[in-house]
Amino acid sequence: MQTKTELSFARLIGVSMTAKLLVDIGSQIFNPFLPVIAAGLGMSVVDLGRLVGLRSAMGIFAPVSGALADRRGYRPVIRSALLMSAAGFLLLGMSSAPWMVALAMILSGLGIGAFVPNLQAFVSSRLPYSLRARGLGMIEYSWALTGILGLSLIGALIAATNWRVPFFLLAAGMTGMSFVFSAMPAASRPRPKEADSSEARRSWRRQVIDLFVIPTNPRSAYATILAGALSYFAAMQVMIAHGAWLAQDYQLDAAALGMVAFVFGWFDLTASVSVSLFTDRIGKKRSVLIGILGSLVGYLLMPFLNIGVIPAVAIIGIARMFFEFNIVSHFPLLSEQAPERRGRVMTLGAAASLVGATAAGFTGPWLLVHAGVQALAWSAAAIVTASLLIMLFLVQERPGSAG
Repeated sequence: MQTKTELSFARLIGVSMTAKLLVDIGSQIFNPFLPVIAAGLGMSVVDLGRLVGLRSAMGIFAPVSGALADRRGYRPVIRSALLMSAAGFLLLGMSSAPWMVALAMILSGLGIGAFVPNLQAFVSSRLPYSLRARGLGMIEYSWALTGILGLSLIGALIAATNWRVPFFLLAAGMTGMSFVFSAMPAASRPRPKEADSSEARRSWRRQVIDLFVIPTNPRSAYATILAGALSYFAAMQVMIAHGAWLAQDYQLDAAALGMVAFVFGWFDLTASVSVSLFTDRIGKKRSVLIGILGSLVGYLLMPFLNIGVIPAVAIIGIARMFFEFNIVSHFPLLSEQAPERRGRVMTLGAAASLVGATAAGFTGPWLLVHAGVQALAWSAAAIVTASLLIMLFLVQERPGSAG
């Protein structure tokens, strides 16, 4: 019989994966359905892409939630983030004007930016480093299931009803999961060296600066964060534009784009399962490097394989698969860079990645519309090359001591 503070691996992963599945569907819904939702709102693909970028920009505030989680606990922050995301998606489903869409993007962006890294920190605090890639990799099955189940069903749902209905369902699911997390036991966290009372006496300006300070292992920690952000920027350029790309070049409708998302989900699942099986064994840094190299090759080949819908979907899927292997391996690598400030480090990583996603929301659709697939793909290749060099020369893997 479990005590109040015990939490089984199955329950930890099951609850976390379910909540993250809802958040991931909300995060990815614009990738295949950007043109459909834009048409429903009476907006252009480029303008809605910019608002998706605005949502991602809210990730810059994630370190605030990380500092709060390090001091007060992960669960209250996770619950609040789910409720904020739910409010954003509810408002988005009700939107009839650009200002409503913008406000909905801000709310959902704040919620998503706080939820994902604090969930990863919560799970990391419950698992030894030797099992962390397995646990975080399994949670990332939700990203793959988003395509396999979530987005394909949403494509059918949009075709049967309208684009608003999925946002209402997501809001209801996230609200329910916030109450599920209230029943989860709290995680133990290494205490930072400064006492809370000392932090409270600091000026607000100093406290804001401290949100971005990593006192131990800073060079490797910041390099890990930057490498992940660049990889995310490169991948999101393609992801945010691929629905418009395939609709433009191959006239795919909402249902067909949902089926494409279903196919991509299997690529993503392959990557996440590979992380959970192999990354702890071969090393987190080595796994990240494998993922970066694979995605680089995929981006370079995209223009040459844009000769039919099947080869185009295949090369996008391969690039996604290696990106997913990279980024899921990146999470456990980052989680041990400064374990006494894990919430801060994970949220800084999320903030940097979401800044990359913000830039991608502007550059991805613009590059596709004004310069074509070749510019979109090869700019992603150039960006991910910088990520590769940073990972090779500046990042150190720190084996955890927690057992």
